[in-house]
Amino acid sequence: MNASRVYEPAGDSPRQRGLGGRTMASRRVVGQKESRARESVQQAPVSSLPDEQVVARILAGHGADFEILVRRHQGPVFNFLLRMLHDPEEALDMTQEVFLKVFCSLERFDPRFRFTTWLYRIASNAAIDLIRKRRPGTMLSLDAPVSPDSDCVREVAGSAPTPDQMLEARETQDHLEDALKTLPLEYRQVLLLRHQGERRYDEIARITGLPIGTVKNRIFRAREMLRRAVPS
Repeated sequence: MNASRVYEPAGDSPRQRGLGGRTMASRRVVGQKESRARESVQQAPVSSLPDEQVVARILAGHGADFEILVRRHQGPVFNFLLRMLHDPEEALDMTQEVFLKVFCSLERFDPRFRFTTWLYRIASNAAIDLIRKRRPGTMLSLDAPVSPDSDCVREVAGSAPTPDQMLEARETQDHLEDALKTLPLEYRQVLLLRHQGERRYDEIARITGLPIGTVKNRIFRAREMLRRAVPS
């Protein structure tokens, strides 16, 4: 036997113990990162939550969170109603009524669907009810020009158009508005939900209660009516 050989007791070698120490340390680091990640999710501001989760919080007793939904959607809903009603004051009053109705009816919201689908159904039905109550002959254009004093700004494609281009665009817009006046209400409704409200076909179907095939057909026919009515 070689007398110079040093006896080592049974068990992990220093190398193995060193590796084990580093493994434990790495596990602690990973655990700390996961803990911080969970804390960051738990501490995420309520304003960043999806609509449906905000609704759940409101129903759980955090009624003040409803202001988050109002701030998110009152602008788009007002613009939609403005184009449906063609009256800024009526659109503003109805926007407030819509959100009041939404708040009072939150318990009937079906979380299987998007909150905005339900919201626009309420807004759309309210606008249609008001339009139908108007006396014959008093129905206004849903897409008339915005007054100069309005905060709404029309967007014109392209940058720095020439005067001739601006005149041509204005004339085209006028023709389009005149054509929109002649569209039946049911066609105008789905067209605005699609192009102004930026709703998907399936959402429009839920909002209006129509089969999705009927929604697509009405939007297609509305577009064809406009193409025939607006000079090329």
